[in-house]
Amino acid sequence: MARNLSKSNAHFQKAVKKLPLGVASNFRYWGDDRTIYVKQGRGARIIDLDDNRYVDYRMGYGPGILGYADPRVDAAAREGMEVGGVFALSTLRELSVAEKISRMVPAAELVRFSNSGTEAVMAGLRLARAYTGKDNYIILEGSYHGLFDAAMWYTPMENWSQTGDPEVKPYSEGVPVSTRSLAHFVQANDANQLEDVFKRHAGGIACMLLEPIMGNCLGISAEPEYLRAARSLCDKYGVVMLIDEVKTGFRVARGGVQELYGVKADLCTFAKAMGNGYPISVLAGREEIMRKIGKGVAHGGTYTAHSVSLAAAEKTLEILEETDALERIADYGTRLRQGIHTILGARGIAHSFVGHPSMSGLYFAKDPPRNYRAWKGSDYSFYDAMAKVLHDEGVLCEPDSREPWFVSAAHDDSCLADTLRGFEIAVDTTLRKSDASQKVPA
Repeated sequence: MARNLSKSNAHFQKAVKKLPLGVASNFRYWGDDRTIYVKQGRGARIIDLDDNRYVDYRMGYGPGILGYADPRVDAAAREGMEVGGVFALSTLRELSVAEKISRMVPAAELVRFSNSGTEAVMAGLRLARAYTGKDNYIILEGSYHGLFDAAMWYTPMENWSQTGDPEVKPYSEGVPVSTRSLAHFVQANDANQLEDVFKRHAGGIACMLLEPIMGNCLGISAEPEYLRAARSLCDKYGVVMLIDEVKTGFRVARGGVQELYGVKADLCTFAKAMGNGYPISVLAGREEIMRKIGKGVAHGGTYTAHSVSLAAAEKTLEILEETDALERIADYGTRLRQGIHTILGARGIAHSFVGHPSMSGLYFAKDPPRNYRAWKGSDYSFYDAMAKVLHDEGVLCEPDSREPWFVSAAHDDSCLADTLRGFEIAVDTTLRKSDASQKVPA
């Protein structure tokens, strides 16, 4: 199916005159002729300016846990509007939402609200440094913790010789290179390397910043024994374990990834799913650490705990806690995987799935990757080519293979049928067009 993007293309030409790349976030730019602009979203589908309809598996990078424009959440948000907006003062609902979070996540003994995942992680790192009196931190290769300087480092491997460790570079211009020495990078699921870093640098390490399911790296998951080792090492060396659940929180389980893995963080962050798209995030953790806020540690924000976002979060968390929404999401994700497996298996294409059924990564190799280097060393050109055809067929995934497919409670049987139809066409089209640069995984 050939998509008509004439209206989106025309709008891009106007927008690029006033907005860098014609968009409000670098990640929304997919090229001058493929960047789309949304007219409306309902449930698990969106419509662009040209009236192309898509089954959406981006869901705003995960916030749409219940689907776009969920009437229950939007009704609650309108009630929040009646409170009056922004006062730079507190309202009653802050406590009720905090109590709900604490009930769902045992590690969340005390709660502080922010507006975005980036803000919450920034505050968590600052708090860990204040509590320990140390400046350094450990971070997993391939993990993503937001767009702030301390987290904007990556390991380019295009020219890596497979010996030694690749050079760590800033993800963006403008990141002070002088701060590089504060970050210690380790590979996921390598407990020996992690222990070595603790032994050599523990005297200066404030926290281990950890995504047990990497939300921007295919959903590569920590193995249970690795998490147990990390927890033990943090305890042994007096290092704060800061679990970043901006994407997994209230999605992979009611208590997030900590419930799923049976691990308890010292500090943890939540954001995307908790408000079904309304801007809100949380830093939570052990009372002993959290009490440093206001007693030496600064935290705040004019729009923090906005009455509309709080009301939306209260209703979203209520639905997730008290209904079978998460079970239905996981069931749909499992059936989606099975359908994709059948299509790829019939064509002899090696593949595996990574992450959780609610946020699945598709990997074109028999064995799933255990760390970022395994993904980076793979041939993902087939996925990248296939994603463009999927868009043309009305299935919207991130064109970058690192991003998982996010499922919502609004995805239904009609979505699944449309997705598998489009997926089969996309695979066959990509196979026909395959060349030396788009090798078919065998």
